[in-house]
Amino acid sequence: MTQIMPSVKDICSCIEEFAPLSYQESWDNCGLLVGNSEQIVNKVLLTLDVTEAVVSEAVEEQSQMIVCHHPLMITGARQLTGKTDAERAIALAIKNDVAIYAAHTNIDSAPGGVSYRMAAKLGLSDLQVLSPLGGGLQKLVTFIPANHFEQVRQAIFDAGAGHIGNYDSCGYSIEGKGSFRALDGASPYVGVSGELHTEPEIRFEAVFPTYLNRQIVAAIGNSHPYEKPAFDVYALQNTDNRAGLGIVGVLPEPVSELQFLKKLKEIFLVPFIRHTNLRGKEIQKVALCGGSGSSLLPNAIGGNADVFVAGDFKYHQFSDAEHDILVADIGHFESEQFVKEIFYEILSKNFSNFAVSFSKVKTNPINYY
Repeated sequence: MTQIMPSVKDICSCIEEFAPLSYQESWDNCGLLVGNSEQIVNKVLLTLDVTEAVVSEAVEEQSQMIVCHHPLMITGARQLTGKTDAERAIALAIKNDVAIYAAHTNIDSAPGGVSYRMAAKLGLSDLQVLSPLGGGLQKLVTFIPANHFEQVRQAIFDAGAGHIGNYDSCGYSIEGKGSFRALDGASPYVGVSGELHTEPEIRFEAVFPTYLNRQIVAAIGNSHPYEKPAFDVYALQNTDNRAGLGIVGVLPEPVSELQFLKKLKEIFLVPFIRHTNLRGKEIQKVALCGGSGSSLLPNAIGGNADVFVAGDFKYHQFSDAEHDILVADIGHFESEQFVKEIFYEILSKNFSNFAVSFSKVKTNPINYY
């Protein structure tokens, strides 16, 4: 039996189910950057960064797609002349029909994303998002005839609504009466055209992530008996505590500051760690953020963490923090290196009929002597 190979679009959809594009920061450029979404894929190459050497590696290995963390074009390309490595990489990818997909700040904020993976490597428990995602939730209100309530409600839940923290099937309902009059051309489920009709209905409310809007609306249309079901969708200001930047968690046992720094070096393969003065306190509550996480330093201090692990701290941030928290800068690349494992697990779980490989090219632009 011949297996149907996935397309670029299939792979994009699979990754975005884990890390929706709506999670990305406003300045970012996640998603399919280069390539034809309908192209069939036999092999995918995983990397943190895309360079000309990485694209050459994909061509040599006959990979039709590269999945990366850092986008090639964040600020927007105005020309493609081959003057930079990024421009040459894009040109080479286009010439050889290699698609390039980037999951950057969307997978940073996704539940189970970059910071979650760092926490897993350190063995942290009792995980909480350091800076929960705001504006990412909506509320659905719809009106369902009583004899179809369970059917429509379940369809809405199945589409992804009603998840709050570690609970699912969360909703609210209240009985009432709805009225309508079907006009010429209508095909009402109940009632007679031209006559005012009153029907026992149940008002149903449920919260859902914004990125599921289309699926939720489609679920109503596919399950509701009315020709034109009534529903409202409201934007919420609530934060989504499942998604956001950074993680804070707890080590199994407290350790000394030097023991913790040594553990960081071993796990993240860091030759040197930039850190604030040691305070002589034990480390148990750990805050961390993959990549440039220094902006979350106030969150880490406010969360009473003993240490904050991230990359790209500036000089004055070390001075500002040393009396409140131990800061450990392990490097941008080093803190995000395990995102490739996440990509691998997503693709291997969903597609069994094509190859996934890790790039062997060293893409970290920072060297240590």
